[in-house]
Amino acid sequence: MLIEQIYTGCLAQGAYYIESNGEAAIIDPLREVQPYIEKAERRNAKIKYVFETHFHADFVSGHKDLSAKTGAPIVFGPTSMKMGFDAIVATDGQEFPIGKAKIRVIHTPGHTMESTCYLLINEEGKEEALFTGDTLFIGDVGRPDLAQKVVKDLTQDKLAGHLYDSLRNKIMPLADDIIVYPAHGAGSACGKNMSKETSDTLGNQKKTNYALQDMTKEQFIKEVTTGLTPPPSYFPQNVMMNIQGYDSIDEVLHRGINPLSPAAFEAAANETGAVVLDTRDAQTFAKGFIPNSINIGIDGSFAVWVGALIPDLKQEILVVAEEGREEEVITRLARVGYDYCIGYLKGGFAAWKADGREVDHIESVSAEQLAEIIEEKGKVNILDVRKNSEYLSEHVMDAENAPLDYINDSMTKVDKNKTYYVHCAGGYRSMVFASILKARGYDNLIDVKGGFTALKSSGLFPVSEYVCPTTLL
Repeated sequence: MLIEQIYTGCLAQGAYYIESNGEAAIIDPLREVQPYIEKAERRNAKIKYVFETHFHADFVSGHKDLSAKTGAPIVFGPTSMKMGFDAIVATDGQEFPIGKAKIRVIHTPGHTMESTCYLLINEEGKEEALFTGDTLFIGDVGRPDLAQKVVKDLTQDKLAGHLYDSLRNKIMPLADDIIVYPAHGAGSACGKNMSKETSDTLGNQKKTNYALQDMTKEQFIKEVTTGLTPPPSYFPQNVMMNIQGYDSIDEVLHRGINPLSPAAFEAAANETGAVVLDTRDAQTFAKGFIPNSINIGIDGSFAVWVGALIPDLKQEILVVAEEGREEEVITRLARVGYDYCIGYLKGGFAAWKADGREVDHIESVSAEQLAEIIEEKGKVNILDVRKNSEYLSEHVMDAENAPLDYINDSMTKVDKNKTYYVHCAGGYRSMVFASILKARGYDNLIDVKGGFTALKSSGLFPVSEYVCPTTLL
């Protein structure tokens, strides 16, 4: 018996490989499915089923491609939703054999109406593990406000009520020693205060998870809906892709892995209206970049920020990447439904610069340099682009909060004629913010290297008293 969690940090997402006696099942696969196929082949196992816990909002699942390539049927829990592909719609309590083990369907509506957990009964007949999708996280539960964006007669309070019933009637009666394997951990926008841990015993969750404590349904509804912020705009679009289907990942890669010379790259940018997405490190980008390009670094929560900041999944994208990482970038774009990359700059930014083409830059200062500037000039404009929950928890005094998450609203706080010193937690998001505004004609934004972490540790800036955040959204 093998249970393997395949965790993807940039999405804070857990997919699962389960194998018994030469048969395997995959739960909530990512868009790029070849690694699952190769794993099964190495182990001389056959992928028998592809299980989906729900119609995901934060990423495009690989269920359709994995089924097409292996012949394994897709299994969803109870749903009346019409899908754009063949799938087994299971009934509550239905069991599926995997070798000498079996997986039992437990319908747990609440996060979404089709949300389903899968209970693994091992080869000895013992209930061993529960794959909870977005129903139950470690330290949290799934937010109940997403499905209302897809089904009009649902409200977050109705969904929260369903979630209360599902947890109390379906999950909590199970044995304490069952291992909980959720679909997400800290960093995902599918819950508001998830743990960094990616598994736990159900018994420990019954003791420590706020949502599993003794309370009325009304109290529960208030608890789980307090602190929710609007979800990223790409969530409903990802849901529809997961319901209706999508282009094969092979087609997406073929379209995107298209090397362009500097001249061809510039022509494509001018002729198509594509977004020029520079995925290099923030400080590397600051020193030189293609004018009007935006920076979202690949070595961070890349897919999540692309989804939050590029509203149209069909937006054409031109990529600037470190040499050798172009396919990785295009794959990670596809994970959240951005399938229309139309090429990348061959030779990277170095080739652009060597070709003598126009280059732009963003000024960046250290915490110590900023302190010297303040000492010399007096008060300056400091923009904190972290989430509002982070800002409320702790911030530099006199800094104004302008969250990157809601950049169109935040930019209304910026006067083009004034200079601003922009920071986030560590320097990743501030460069994203500065680059987007730079592309929109805001030329007086200066990045603060190392962000709030550097500002606080320098001891040169007054900081508000720490308040433990009630939400991480």
